[in-house]
Amino acid sequence: MKRLFLTVVAMLSMTLTFAENENMNSVNNAEAYNLSVNMNQLGKALNLAADQKEAVAEIHKTFCAEMMFAAQYAKEERDARVNAAIKKDLGYMNYILNHDQYKTYVMLLNVTMSNRGLK
Repeated sequence: MKRLFLTVVAMLSMTLTFAENENMNSVNNAEAYNLSVNMNQLGKALNLAADQKEAVAEIHKTFCAEMMFAAQYAKEERDARVNAAIKKDLGYMNYILNHDQYKTYVMLLNVTMSNRGLK
């Protein structure tokens, strides 16, 4: 009887530990998709004009929302949604930024995505 009881306790504790780790992974996963940045620092890095700052802020706000939305999907669809969000973001940024600013933005986006483990 003791063995049965100890076996049940061990199974329950392993199950709870597994469920806890699964919840932590989903929280960490969602945090990786939060790509909010300090717009003042981005403006300095890209040397943005005042009108460009406003446009870039709106585009980036939309991009962050799409990334957080993509984080809620399964792996296959999440990858497709992330790629679509990146493509849309880069298209809008290419329209707003000049060549040098765009090149710097792409570099910053690639580094950020790599650091977050998204690419």
